[in-house]
Amino acid sequence: MPTYEFRCNNCNHKFEIYLTYREYGNKPIHCPACDHPEPERVIKPVRVTRSGSERFDELADPANLAGLDEDPRALGKMMRQMSRELGEDMGPEFDEVVNRLEKGQSPEDIEREIPDLGAAGEDNLT
Repeated sequence: MPTYEFRCNNCNHKFEIYLTYREYGNKPIHCPACDHPEPERVIKPVRVTRSGSERFDELADPANLAGLDEDPRALGKMMRQMSRELGEDMGPEFDEVVNRLEKGQSPEDIEREIPDLGAAGEDNLT
């Protein structure tokens, strides 16, 4: 049977009660502390989680990728969101690039201004 939480409007006493689906809304409920009728139902927040693949599928949705070539701010926003979804610190170079993109700087300008960007990672590939 489901458990429902209530709070009394008279004495503020919080309590839980077990009700069948059929009883809910039909059975009179009284506060067990003061016997006041019609306590208020307490609705707790619900947290919805998504799998990692669902989060990445949403990021890869073509609607979310439209215009990234023309809009550095949108590209920066998408990169920041991907970083949050990964839950990992991508390092100071990543943060620098994303900050510049979010300010509207083009990727080409960023490459010209920071020519050694990613050089440490290239050394590890050979």
